[in-house]
Amino acid sequence: MQSNSQRPPEPRLRIRIVFDADEMIGPGKADLLERIDRCGSIAAAGREMGMSYKRAWELIGTLNAMFRAPLVESTRGGPGGGGAVLTDLGREVVAQYRAFEEEAAAAGAARLATLGAMLRDIPDGK
Repeated sequence: MQSNSQRPPEPRLRIRIVFDADEMIGPGKADLLERIDRCGSIAAAGREMGMSYKRAWELIGTLNAMFRAPLVESTRGGPGGGGAVLTDLGREVVAQYRAFEEEAAAAGAARLATLGAMLRDIPDGK
């Protein structure tokens, strides 16, 4: 019998919701929004994710343009430093996305387990 360290990880969903060709939200954007909320900074949130400052700003620009109002508001740096905060809409978008993830995972748990049981075992941990 194999130990848990030799079994592949449990199957899980990674959901991307596509609204249009260039308008989508998925786990990466949701993580970035949550980190901005926690860190109070787009730069710090991007660093935590191993993402360049430019890339983090591009993603926030895309998200802000997608929705009826900005999800993130930022202030310019300077002597007191800049920062960023999630708007109420930003918090609601993240909450709705995370709730959708949880509901989809719960609804598909049996099928994920069945698919996981069909995976090939990894011999000798390789």
